Amino acid sequence: MGAVIGLELAAPGFTRAAARTAVTAIARGGARVAVANPYAAGAAIGLGALQTAPGQDLLAMAEERGRQDRLRLERFVQDTLATTSYKVKKRKKSSFNAAVSAGMKAIKASKSFGKKGSISNGKKAFTMVTKVASGLLKGRKAPKSGARRIAYRAMPKALKGIRK
Repeated sequence: MGAVIGLELAAPGFTRAAARTAVTAIARGGARVAVANPYAAGAAIGLGALQTAPGQDLLAMAEERGRQDRLRLERFVQDTLATTSYKVKKRKKSSFNAAVSAGMKAIKASKSFGKKGSISNGKKAFTMVTKVASGLLKGRKAPKSGARRIAYRAMPKALKGIRK
């Protein structure tokens, strides 16, 4: 028993009585630990069992199983990613948005709302252009002059055949 737990029984000055006393104390302490903490006892027994040849075989089998499971998981992830990747279709611009875009472009190119190439008051310009686009799609008459006319005249080019 002393050799199993690692006592140096052959050391000089170590008597049989001292060895017996040490082994008995360790055995009693081990029993107390096993009763007080069954998890520690189970771990100790398990570690002892894994040191044997069948225990080593069991560890090798567990290692191989873990390797196979990791490979299966990796294949599954790759297959899932390959089948779910799809191309996102670009949304078609609505006729209203096309009309507003064309109107804003025409306003920016004109002298209305500031110098050519810039719009001094974008909020007012956008409000005016959206109202003109709404009127165009509803079939209202064309404005007579000004920035509204510029926007209105640019919109049908963007709508080509969409308007009724």
